[in-house]
Amino acid sequence: MEPLPAYLKDEHIRAFIKRALQEDIGPGDYSTLAAIDENVYAEARLIIKEEGILAGLEVATRIFNEVDNSLKVKLLTKEGERVKVGEIALEVSGIARSILSAERLVLNILQRMSGIATTTNKMVQLIAGTKAKLLDTRKTTPNFRAFEKWAVKIGGGNNHRFALYDMIMLKDNHNDYAGGIKNAIARTKAYLQTNNLDLKIEVETRNLVEVRQAAEAGIDIILLDNMSTDEIREAVKLIAGRAKTEASGSINESNITEFAGTGVDFISVGALTHSYKSLDMSLKARLTN
Repeated sequence: MEPLPAYLKDEHIRAFIKRALQEDIGPGDYSTLAAIDENVYAEARLIIKEEGILAGLEVATRIFNEVDNSLKVKLLTKEGERVKVGEIALEVSGIARSILSAERLVLNILQRMSGIATTTNKMVQLIAGTKAKLLDTRKTTPNFRAFEKWAVKIGGGNNHRFALYDMIMLKDNHNDYAGGIKNAIARTKAYLQTNNLDLKIEVETRNLVEVRQAAEAGIDIILLDNMSTDEIREAVKLIAGRAKTEASGSINESNITEFAGTGVDFISVGALTHSYKSLDMSLKARLTN
């Protein structure tokens, strides 16, 4: 398995799985308890029903083990591998009751993470050969962000800031409330110095006037929000390497190649984590005795 991202620790995974199982099983999986004898031993196979990039195998393995640590999981594919229709991604064997109780959570994780990884990989391929790197955003599912951002990395993309505390990002509302970009940046720099914080500063801009103000203020990244490709080309020239550049806003599979050709350093796409399609797959069990 690939090493976990810095924002995702073992304890985070365990805590998430425990909460998710409590939500799903609660006092008991009564359908399984009622219909299946406790001594039935079984195997199940994860069958891929749609081509894409597989993500979430490590989480799935941990879910099975959390439900019943006697379950045996055999991975037949790797994290980030492209899978085809009909392919068997993993096999699990053990007590049938345990497999059934873990089934839906395993599928929920794998389908969603694989959908994100697949969407990400498509866009990464579309901008291959340009300098632009694909970024995700904070437009994520509450309490599922770490796994969604992990899926982006598995799909070949890059993570933007994880949350509000690991980077300064002055959006349009920040700038307007502060009385403009210059004031927002000046206050931010003073705050960081006073509080002994070492954080990168990114500022959102809406036009070339704001781009010039941000470039002259000396910050790390300038976000070019909802600008046309022609405007972005002008902005990149204006910035002239004084800051990294990021394009964002209404960028999708149909136009990302054009945006990548403007010379920007980064392209952020919220759709990676809020408008993806889950990858179709199913867990099919068979008796072994």
